[in-house]
Amino acid sequence: MKYTIVQSVKIVDMSDEIMSEVLFDHGAHELPTLAVGSSVITYQLGLQQFDVVYDKREGKQQRIRIVDIETDLMVSPPVTRVFLEPVTLIIGQHDVGQIL
Repeated sequence: MKYTIVQSVKIVDMSDEIMSEVLFDHGAHELPTLAVGSSVITYQLGLQQFDVVYDKREGKQQRIRIVDIETDLMVSPPVTRVFLEPVTLIIGQHDVGQIL
């Protein structure tokens, strides 16, 4: 089955003030049946300036739980989105470098 995997990301400053919230798209994947409570392994997320990106440095993978699965029957063909646990990134602590 084809799933679109997304994750809510809250970007805060060092004082825990919310700068923005985005829905990071991990992409569409053809996967066997998934269930809430299952986990996926992917790269950790980081920041390049204010953009959320994968942190592809060595050892920066993480295991993230699936918290919800949504199927939109209002579109044709139906779209199934998988929501991963939300994450908070702190500006200055989760920077992964300059945009190339």
